[in-house]
Amino acid sequence: MTEEEWLQTIETLCESKVEEFKLVGYEHVTAKEVWECVSEKYAKTGVPAMHEVVNDILSLKVMKFMNFMTISAYRGTHF
Repeated sequence: MTEEEWLQTIETLCESKVEEFKLVGYEHVTAKEVWECVSEKYAKTGVPAMHEVVNDILSLKVMKFMNFMTISAYRGTHF
């Protein structure tokens, strides 16, 4: 899989998660924010295998995402 294909796959998965969040009332979520939340844990270890990344994106819960956004707001990295 080329890097371009890998990035396209990740973007598609993040968009899918955004649509899921919109269904439960979180209208202003972006794919970039989903990726930032998921990839935060890869900062020290690097990006794992594709199947782990896919699992991390698809299993992301609203509560974990909102906690990430709240902490990011306190740190000043968002908004």
